[in-house]
Amino acid sequence: MPVIRAAQRHIETIETSRDGVSNREEWISEPAGLTALGAFVHVLAPGTRSSIKHWHAAEDEFVYVLEGEVTVIEGTDEYLLGPGDAAAFPQGSAVGHYLWNKSAAAARCLVAGTRAPVDQVTYPDHDRVMLRDRALPDDIWTDTSGNPADNPYKDWAP
Repeated sequence: MPVIRAAQRHIETIETSRDGVSNREEWISEPAGLTALGAFVHVLAPGTRSSIKHWHAAEDEFVYVLEGEVTVIEGTDEYLLGPGDAAAFPQGSAVGHYLWNKSAAAARCLVAGTRAPVDQVTYPDHDRVMLRDRALPDDIWTDTSGNPADNPYKDWAP
């Protein structure tokens, strides 16, 4: 069993928002060599979002709040979560979701999810679908009709 020390986390700075604020992902699963489970600590700066609203056809997602407060957006519903609260998004549940830190302080969440060999991620507010085939070097983006399309994250800021 490998032990992963805090200093071994793979740190990624997520796209900087329009006002220069960045989010951070501290990946735990990569240093551990995990391939079927992804896990990271997501640090959300005040006023930022974790992602574009999306849902997975073949992957479960789980969020556990460590510090601060986040608002879970799921469809048109909003749920405020604090330390010790969790949210789960089962695979195939066709309701888009994301996290939003509406507070004035940073929030830290443990995020974990399964990693299917092939997954389809739908972005309902952007008319986009991403096919992620882990055997391919890149994701494939289409609109909901199947026509080639741009990645909606290219101009997005959290």
